[in-house]
Amino acid sequence: MALVRWDPFRELTALQTEVNRLFSRVGGGDVAERQSWTPSIDVIETDEAIKLNAELAGMDPKDISIEVQDNVLTVSGERRFEEEVKEDKYYRIERRYGSFSRSLALPQTAEEEGIEAKYENGVLEVVVPKADIAKPKKIQVAIGEHKPETVEATATESA
Repeated sequence: MALVRWDPFRELTALQTEVNRLFSRVGGGDVAERQSWTPSIDVIETDEAIKLNAELAGMDPKDISIEVQDNVLTVSGERRFEEEVKEDKYYRIERRYGSFSRSLALPQTAEEEGIEAKYENGVLEVVVPKADIAKPKKIQVAIGEHKPETVEATATESA
């Protein structure tokens, strides 16, 4: 008699496979084929602005929508499958198509009126400027009768 090592996740994986098979039969296709897609987004904060770069390769700029409401920036759109191939001779379709929506909460210091967007080489860049009150300011310090000088320092903990 051979000993078989017990794997607690084997039964869970088998259950998930069966559930996926069930949904595949009911829904008329693979579960992964019916899921919507979500573009990758990078968010970068500088002293002057917040920049958002979204990877939207293959999209028509007319199919992209950018909205701001209650300090939430929402980028949404739809990538359509429009290629025609006679007799449906696809070997593999790996790119995702369909609608998407991504939302980003903006800080209170964002200036909604100055938002700019451009689409180039499949990348959407949205620039949200910061209000002047949010930008760091340098304070000039006068020493005796000398002209003010800019003083920069970092806080250190003393013993």
